[in-house]
Amino acid sequence: MTDLSSQPGMPGDDAPHPDKHLLIVEDDASFARALTRSFERRGYEVRVSHSLDGVEPALDGGLPGYAVVDLKLAGGSGLECVKMLHARDPAMKIVVLTGFASIATAVEAIKLGACHYLAKPANTDDIEAAFARADGDSSIAVAARPTSLKTLEWETIHETLVDTDFNISETARRLGLHRRTLARKLEKKPLP
Repeated sequence: MTDLSSQPGMPGDDAPHPDKHLLIVEDDASFARALTRSFERRGYEVRVSHSLDGVEPALDGGLPGYAVVDLKLAGGSGLECVKMLHARDPAMKIVVLTGFASIATAVEAIKLGACHYLAKPANTDDIEAAFARADGDSSIAVAARPTSLKTLEWETIHETLVDTDFNISETARRLGLHRRTLARKLEKKPLP
């Protein structure tokens, strides 16, 4: 992993724009390592954060041109991360990865600033293709897939988090849950 703050091309330098600088926000350390190695082989300078708390420090050295954000992060939602990254740089290309491929969370991710939303397992080719796509693809087939109860619960929690501007206490109140119960649900790993 490379520290973006020491790389040429950061704002304020005379070097080119950081087109090949990437932030990976992923709490699965082995998956983050695999993505990092793969993107570095393709010429990217990569910075990794394993939690929401680590994102701000990762950005202090300069803003990357690209970000890959896992929807389910330890201690919070990837949607919150997307919102923060988009606020810092609306031109940043953000791809959200998730084991919960659902319409509601995809819509929220796009509304908050992501350019694309990919279901895991996604590889470097998929992610780079998502960075490159500026428009949607109307030729994609519509597939009927039943939604599980866990997925519906996850979507409801995330929709409410977005509605409350990621206020955990207010989200818990609106969902009729104890704050600690909601915190436990947010810390659980989703089923693939």
